[in-house]
Amino acid sequence: MLIESMRDIGYSLETALADIIDNSITAKARCIRLLADTTSPDPSLAILDDGEGMTEDKLLAAMRPGSRNPLETREQDDLGRFGLGLKTASFSQCRMLTVASRRDGITCCARWNLDEVARTNQWLVEFLDDFTQIPWIDELGSSGTLVIWEALDRLVEGDGSDARSAFVSRIDDAAEHLELVFHRYLAGERGISKVALFLNGRQLEPFDPFHSSHPATQAGPVEKIKSGGQEVEIQTFTLPHHKKDPVEWERYAGKAGYLKNQGFYVYRGKRLIIHGTWFGLARQKELTKLARVRIDMPNGMDADWKIDVKKASAQPPYHVRERLRRIIETIGATSRRVYTARGRRLASDSRLPVWQRMQSGNEISYCLNPEHPVFADFAGRLPDDLKTDFMRVLEMAATSIPIDALFADISANPEQVSGSEMADDTLVHIVATTFAALRASGIDPEDAMQMMRATEPFRENWSVVSDELNRLLERCSDE
Repeated sequence: MLIESMRDIGYSLETALADIIDNSITAKARCIRLLADTTSPDPSLAILDDGEGMTEDKLLAAMRPGSRNPLETREQDDLGRFGLGLKTASFSQCRMLTVASRRDGITCCARWNLDEVARTNQWLVEFLDDFTQIPWIDELGSSGTLVIWEALDRLVEGDGSDARSAFVSRIDDAAEHLELVFHRYLAGERGISKVALFLNGRQLEPFDPFHSSHPATQAGPVEKIKSGGQEVEIQTFTLPHHKKDPVEWERYAGKAGYLKNQGFYVYRGKRLIIHGTWFGLARQKELTKLARVRIDMPNGMDADWKIDVKKASAQPPYHVRERLRRIIETIGATSRRVYTARGRRLASDSRLPVWQRMQSGNEISYCLNPEHPVFADFAGRLPDDLKTDFMRVLEMAATSIPIDALFADISANPEQVSGSEMADDTLVHIVATTFAALRASGIDPEDAMQMMRATEPFRENWSVVSDELNRLLERCSDE
């Protein structure tokens, strides 16, 4: 009864593989290979590393459920937790677990067969002397460990090509998850040894959820919080607006999208534990979807953070939680600015924005700016009766903004939402009109040019606008 219950702790294939890889990294492996046999009548999956390997005594201890006290002090680079991971992760996916390990040229091999445990109703682990029938045993190097999953009753459901295709798809999805969970090890971050991870010969690439290398990513300073005599490091990141890098935008959204992937990313020993949550301290909102916070905690704080068996869940202690609440306010504002700055009104001149943002109490509305040089120039050339009608047209346009449709489109696919294209002759006309109005108000030509460069629609069409402005500046010089 216990062994069957242990299979349902809640592991997914992704978290189960990550738990086995934790052991490989702790054993100082530098190359970890995922080996999947998806074509044979009895598919199998293995994790092979080049770590230190185990003696027979250590292998016996490793095969024992609950082989390590979770309260005892661990080495800083030990990614283990309860001494349960090898067994519970494996049992969650298969009914037969075989572990072969080699150290100092000596090979040992042990196997758990859950059908035998159920038949005998005894905790009997089998040690093997004949290695010839063990899959992938020839791949084991001078030292290292090979973990083999067979009888994959939780992974391969049914027979036929559809079942195999689903199995392959799940393995590919798991590989993407591992690229995220171990991205700092795959990249070889300072302070940890670089690890190479392969899936059937294909090397997995690190996926940095903070897009740290992009010049438009806004990274905050590293903040340290003392907790129980140890330090938690926190750093905020605001990802780039989608127009900064349209090609990479979709990739860094992740499968769940930006809205679901915003929030805290908690690392234990630089291995990702949980991500995409605000721990109930804030809601996931559209305007904060670019906000992500990296939290680094040492493995000595597992009890304080309530790290679970799967190492896929965590809860910050109270005093850290209160600091995180204040951080949310700061980074949330930064994320919002990435979206709102594009329409922000210039403090130096109030006549350039086409749209004005008006706030009355709790209501926010937008209206067309009648003082914009283009509108003002056109209205000034109209007779009084038509001038009144023109202002009514502007008012009607402003009250007819399809707010619900805009919100729905921007929430779903912001990178696909854009303004209408403007004809070059229209753009040239409004450039000349705006520039003339700014000059008439006493603004220096160079200052007028910089003001226009910072506002729409000039900024989005700057290659055309700059050419026209340069011609106008030359004309000013000649005059």
